Amino acid sequence: MELNIITGKIINCAIKVHKRFGPGMLENAYKECLYYDLTKSGLFVRKKVILPLEYEEVIINYGYRIDWLVEDKVVVELKAVEAINIIHTAQVITYLKLGNYKLGLLININVLRLKDGLKRIIN
Repeated sequence: MELNIITGKIINCAIKVHKRFGPGMLENAYKECLYYDLTKSGLFVRKKVILPLEYEEVIINYGYRIDWLVEDKVVVELKAVEAINIIHTAQVITYLKLGNYKLGLLININVLRLKDGLKRIIN
């Protein structure tokens, strides 16, 4: 499936859930609702994907977890914060680099209009 089609479906599902509950909802509750809608839309979604960190001959298998990996192509990181900042963006960039993925979506649900909380990040 093409990346633009995948991200379009992800964004549509996120908007649907956000319209239902709005800002202020607990991050984990929103994650479960969005996961349900993503899978219902026909997307293959893996939760809490562990990204190993390789340093010389050492492999560290903890510490880095992607919220969702959609269709084994798109990294999705969901936040419920006052505002997306450089650290959140850096986190997604790190996931993209470690997993050798091309595209990530950073979604902040703590906004009045979800489009104001979306950030597309390209590796």
